[in-house]
Amino acid sequence: MGAPSSFVPDSIHFVVGLDTQVQYVKGIGPQIAQTLAAKGISTVEDLLYHLPFRYEDRLHPMPLSELKPGEMASVIGEVRGTVLLRTRSIPIFEMTVGQGISSLKCMWFHGTYLKDKFKHGQMLAVYGKVEASRSGRGYKMIQPQVEILSADEDESELLEVGRIVPVYESLGGNKLTTRWLRRIVYNLLEELDGHLPETLPRALVERLSLPGRAEALRGVHFPPPGTPMTQLQASGTLAHRRLIFEELFYLEMGLELKRRRFKERAGIAFETAKKVREAIREILPFHPTTAQKNALAEIVADMRRPSPMRRLLQGDVGSGKTIVALQAMLVAIENGYQAALMAPTEILATQHYLAARKLLERSSKPYRIVLLTGSLDADVKKLNRSKIYQGEADVVIGTHALIEEKVEFDKLGLIVVDEQHRFGVLQRFRLMKKPTDAEPDVLVMTATPIPRTLALSLYGDLDLSVLDELPPGRTPIVTRKVSDERADEVWKFVREQVGRGHQAYVVYPVIEGAKDDQPELDFAPPDPEEEPKPKKSAKKTKTAALFEKPSLKAATDMYEALRTGALSGLRLGLLHGRLDSDEKEIVMRRFQRGEIDVLISTTVIEVGVDVPNATVMVIEHAERFGLAQLHQLRGRVGRGAAKSYCILMTGGRVSEQGEERLGAMVRTQNGFELAELDLQLRGPGEFFGTRQAGLPDFRVANLVRDRDLLELAKAEAARFVEKPEGTEDEKKLVRTRLREAWQRRYGLVEAG
Repeated sequence: MGAPSSFVPDSIHFVVGLDTQVQYVKGIGPQIAQTLAAKGISTVEDLLYHLPFRYEDRLHPMPLSELKPGEMASVIGEVRGTVLLRTRSIPIFEMTVGQGISSLKCMWFHGTYLKDKFKHGQMLAVYGKVEASRSGRGYKMIQPQVEILSADEDESELLEVGRIVPVYESLGGNKLTTRWLRRIVYNLLEELDGHLPETLPRALVERLSLPGRAEALRGVHFPPPGTPMTQLQASGTLAHRRLIFEELFYLEMGLELKRRRFKERAGIAFETAKKVREAIREILPFHPTTAQKNALAEIVADMRRPSPMRRLLQGDVGSGKTIVALQAMLVAIENGYQAALMAPTEILATQHYLAARKLLERSSKPYRIVLLTGSLDADVKKLNRSKIYQGEADVVIGTHALIEEKVEFDKLGLIVVDEQHRFGVLQRFRLMKKPTDAEPDVLVMTATPIPRTLALSLYGDLDLSVLDELPPGRTPIVTRKVSDERADEVWKFVREQVGRGHQAYVVYPVIEGAKDDQPELDFAPPDPEEEPKPKKSAKKTKTAALFEKPSLKAATDMYEALRTGALSGLRLGLLHGRLDSDEKEIVMRRFQRGEIDVLISTTVIEVGVDVPNATVMVIEHAERFGLAQLHQLRGRVGRGAAKSYCILMTGGRVSEQGEERLGAMVRTQNGFELAELDLQLRGPGEFFGTRQAGLPDFRVANLVRDRDLLELAKAEAARFVEKPEGTEDEKKLVRTRLREAWQRRYGLVEAG
């Protein structure tokens, strides 16, 4: 491994530099630059960090005679023949690729666009999953990736065969192929050879035995012969690890600086005298768990300090976060300050309001609680805003309405943000900047168990408290997976539970019909092997039928079907996101009072709904939900002393990943274990069901794959912030890159 590249003085300028706009790169121009800009590629540096997503070993391409069914393979061969087969519903393009006397069939569904693309005798590189042909003789690939190899004996030919070849994700259009991008990147690396500035201090790079930046970029784009393919495909080469570490290092350093800057601000040093401790003990409905005691101790220790608290309270379903948060709010109130709690939905905000009122009624003191949500009557909202401003409200509970410009606090001391992942980061800070004097403390709560790797990147600026045990009285939930062919047995069981005086939930993925604009949809990603649904046809071939997805049962339809059918005679209620707030509130209150036996619902009941008498949770189309959401839904039962059940009903074909998710639900109730698996299966960007507003858009790193490097980067970033290493020029370069490049990408660090 060569020595790390040296730093290049700012005074030296080159025709092409990393900050050069891509339109000025040879072979690109203004029109292509517009297409690239839509993909987030504006500069030469952006282009160089568009890394290959896989590699093909064209130094040793696989002979057709050595192919094995079920394996992924790269094959180089010539076009022997093509044909467009027109079935009754979908066109299928078929091509024969040959090597000597051997051949391979390649098939593309809806492949009309390929009809005139290939010519007899052309050399191709084909990559895909090998399958045995229906006749039993030879092999085929369905929907393989294909690249036409150049017939010209020029420099670009050397990039396509006779080496390990990088394959890039498409940047759009027929021209911006992986072959085109390969040539552009190769030419850029040649032009920048010796002029790629380093971004990390030499001492740090050498201490961690990492290659220099220039060497790493070349090694990732054009790996030298002998580089293990397994390492390349897993982004595990030293070159990959260098670039991954660099990205995570700047992320973690930004978060570390952010946390330290918060600590330097003027906060409120709350006192915890005897009257505060007595006020807390007075409202406790049960003896707290050890985890609750520890979490409260950490929170109170932060609140005593003169710097603002920034803490994440993370706990599994039913672990008692709300009680801990209310105790923290009492610390602020007993010190003469106001406390605010912001929830993502009106149902949850209202439930927090009712729960807080019930608990605080246990106190001998008359605490003043105010609810502020968007659907309240205008006069009520105006009155409540006045109470908040005049200091006539001790506890303020609400939704996004709390961050409206009209809302002003008299003396805000503590902000509790529930289900933080449902708010954008900017919203969190808008609320924090409401007060005019000292900054309030902030306690962020989530019932979604967040794996440590995700917590480090999403909440790296927050200290962490974890509730990892359940309060007494919570009973284990029996979880079973059944096909909807056994629906009669399920509804019979629901009837039996209601007959014993209990209640049940039945959850559906959509509100009505097969609309795609419904807010409750939070499906797991489709099976990667599923094909797009073909256009409707009066008659469907057997092949076309394989790709049709079963229609989803909807809450409104099934409410009517169950009310008049399998659950007739029982008192059914219907709850979904399109009901107005008053209707939702009426339905939930009736269910909580026991006036509804079975609540037919969408996932609006996912978070926070607490009905101890409910013992059955039936989830239809369970295969379509992510693990985190399934676990949240299951957490709605098992809140009382009676034995509780979660029934996962499946409809249609269940993918391999779907089976893995459901199997994990049956196997364990440990939310943190399920969260780890969910993160692996769904990926960080989809972990919460919708794109997380505060999740960094990584160019190189992957939070699941690169956990060890994230931990290392966090430690090294803290070390550098505490005691920077390197020359003054190196330290200046690190600060500049953090302020300019990383603030532009993530908005993590304030300029200056």
